[in-house]
This record gives sequence, structure tokens and C-alpha cells, in this order.
Amino acid sequence: MELVISDQSHLHAGHAGSQGGARHYHARVVAACFRGKTRVQQHRLVYDAVADLMPHPIHALALETAVPAE
Repeated sequence: MELVISDQSHLHAGHAGSQGGARHYHARVVAACFRGKTRVQQHRLVYDAVADLMPHPIHALALETAVPAE
């Protein structure tokens, strides 16, 4: 599994969603559990995993998902 997270909140300064300290993130997730799933299904798995963090402290999450190369 590969997980790379970058905080992109500085790109959204002043955005209404950033009020109260909520952050904007980009995440690249490479995982075998994505194999055979559509991109939407992959993203749903990630969103389900972080649901308790949204909308605060995470306001927005841009995802890039993939399966590992064999």
C-alpha cells in the first residue's frame, strides 16, 4: 500500500469551508483492495474510511487512487 497526503489548505485560504480550521487535502492511495473496482468504488472506500473526520478537521479531500503494479 502507498499513501501520500499533502495539505493544500493554503490554496483555499478564505474559502468558506476553511472556517474553523477545517483543512483541504490531496491524497494518493495505492492499494490492492482497489483491484477490480471502478474509480467511484475506490473513492467510496476511502471516503468511508475517513467519514468520521469530515467535515471537520477535513473539509475537502481530492483523491487519486490506483492499484499496485504487478
